[in-house]
Amino acid sequence: MDWKIELIFVPVTDVDRAKEFYQRIGFHADHDSTPMEGLRFVQMTPPGSACSIAFGTGLGHEGMRPGQQDSIQVVVPDADGALAQLQAAGVEARGVEELSWGRFVTFADPDGNGWTLQELPDYAAQG
Repeated sequence: MDWKIELIFVPVTDVDRAKEFYQRIGFHADHDSTPMEGLRFVQMTPPGSACSIAFGTGLGHEGMRPGQQDSIQVVVPDADGALAQLQAAGVEARGVEELSWGRFVTFADPDGNGWTLQELPDYAAQG
């Protein structure tokens, strides 16, 4: 049986600001619906990803405050290219940090939710 992580909730204070931010860095807006008063669900997917993020209002995730999500890690093919893309979109991204287990870029969304982008090492070249 496969277990697939396909949706991660990201707490935000301003749904429209978050949606604009994630679109600006290249995420696709999959859904944005308000099925009833007090409930808005936004789902966005990074390019090429099988896992999406979701945020909104009235979703029952009040236990996690905006800015607390700091454990999302995304694999990218090129850390330098990812850093350049983020900076071109006006995002304060940090990196590229070189470690033996990869090359890393970090950034935060407008609420302070932290993201890490990892370019995996070329293990074949390391022998």
